[in-house]
Amino acid sequence: MLTWQVAGHGPLRALDERLGRALAAGSVPSGAAEFFADLGNTAVALPVLVVVMVWTGWLGWQGQRGSRGGGRDGEGPARGPAPVRWWLPPLAAGLALAAVPALVVPLKLWIARPGPPQMAGDAAAFYPSGHGATAAVAYGVAGLLLVRGLRGTRTGDGTTARPYAPAGTATATATATATATATATATATATATTVALTAAVVLLNTGVGLGLVRRGYHWPLDVLGSWCLAGVLLAVWCAVCGRWSVGGGGRAARRRTTGEAGADGA
Repeated sequence: MLTWQVAGHGPLRALDERLGRALAAGSVPSGAAEFFADLGNTAVALPVLVVVMVWTGWLGWQGQRGSRGGGRDGEGPARGPAPVRWWLPPLAAGLALAAVPALVVPLKLWIARPGPPQMAGDAAAFYPSGHGATAAVAYGVAGLLLVRGLRGTRTGDGTTARPYAPAGTATATATATATATATATATATATATTVALTAAVVLLNTGVGLGLVRRGYHWPLDVLGSWCLAGVLLAVWCAVCGRWSVGGGGRAARRRTTGEAGADGA
């Protein structure tokens, strides 16, 4: 709808330009607006994302190494956890950011919306905002990577790894209690971390959007359109990681093991 209004010179576009002029002449400090607008530059957003990609990739690699070393007595590879593709979320994050110019540039050329009065001498098109999309995707996917990386050690089927103790012993009871306590603590910490990171990403991108409009680099709808595009890319990233970050080998092996057990008991 936003794109149709902008491309078709709809009433929302006229309202958007009035709002943009009012915000550009507003009381938001020019220096702060410029600082946040600059956070949408690739030269700033890309290094931040690369650091997060490397760190979370290292955490995933370490977790994968740890999961390979564990296991109960008599548990072979067929009964172990499904392999985790620790490299997939960071790789998909980089591809999501690389997709921004591939999508934004054709849209800009197709819609060819003129910029605000402050950008009258610039012949480039302005909808959607490349800076807004870059910031939303880079910082958004960085936040998602951090949430995944800070969840702690996971097994291949998505459950928390537990130490093994023989059933029916005092050690088993103590281990179960400690595991339940650790799981509850980890869940509360993960929830608080997720909320904090989400709030930080939302506030940061709000600052970027306001800075772009306040400095007269974009109209408000340019920024909103870029956020919509970024939302699609982030949703695709989540779908890809949720579907393919864990391999199917472990699940298939467990199904085969279950089937064999059923056949033995028949």
